[in-house]
Amino acid sequence: MTLIIGALSLVLWSVLIPFGFTLLRLLGVYDVVHEGRCHVYTLFGKVVGVMREPGLVWLWPQMGPTALIVRWLGTRYVVDLRRDQTYIRSQPVNSEEGAPMGIGLWYEMFVSDPVAFLFANTDPRGSLRSNVSNAAVRCLSNMPLAAMLQTRHSMSESVRNEVSPESHKWGYRLGSVYVRKVHFRDVGMLRQIEEKVVNRLRQVTSAIRQEGANQVSVITSGAEREAAVDFAKAAALRPQIVGGALQRISREREVAETLFDVLETQRLLESKGRLTLVPARSAELLPQLLTSASLEHEGAAERSLVPVARAAR
Repeated sequence: MTLIIGALSLVLWSVLIPFGFTLLRLLGVYDVVHEGRCHVYTLFGKVVGVMREPGLVWLWPQMGPTALIVRWLGTRYVVDLRRDQTYIRSQPVNSEEGAPMGIGLWYEMFVSDPVAFLFANTDPRGSLRSNVSNAAVRCLSNMPLAAMLQTRHSMSESVRNEVSPESHKWGYRLGSVYVRKVHFRDVGMLRQIEEKVVNRLRQVTSAIRQEGANQVSVITSGAEREAAVDFAKAAALRPQIVGGALQRISREREVAETLFDVLETQRLLESKGRLTLVPARSAELLPQLLTSASLEHEGAAERSLVPVARAAR
């Protein structure tokens, strides 16, 4: 019996406790505000309470008896206070030279005044987008094309300074603004620029190659000239050196004769003629017979002079 009573009590409390908290919440005793959210309470067309702090909040201390009927007869708006971001693609602007350009704008925003966000503008998000687009056209049109392609940081600052005061009136504060992309909207102009860039690169490449070839030619000509000068000096000094050496050799008769014998023998060995060796003290008839036999063997067409070895001294 006791167990049954305990179980019934547990079931009763598990039903009564959620029901009681729900009833207290509907009566406006308390409310729960989540992180990054804001609750705005209106009653009969007037704002009676704004809850920005997250957590469990008590409505009676702030609204008084109005909290009892605000959930029944009034309206509760839940506003998201977290940061949001938007990207505007290819915002059309014109450069100072008249080129049609496209600007890619990224910006972030957040709700700074929930009441103004709800009631000052019916579409604050769309109005902010239009304001950013108009500011981009006002600030970035008629800029030099080179500056438009190189100074995106200063362009972003110009757009942000132009938009921020207006957006704050609607309870929407603009955060960072950044120009992410600048491109040509005219495809024909883009192709013409590509052709000009390609032609310019070809010209620069050809100029670099020609300059390199010229430098190589100059270096080669200089090296050849120096080599020719050195060879001419060497050719001029060679007879002097050889003559001096022969003069010193000729002072010693035996050395000179030996040298000339060696040179003559070397020339004979290097020549392609037939060489016949005869004894040193042979009669004069033997060399003549050997020479005649050699000439007959080679034939008349291949007849050549046969050197005869000198008799040894």
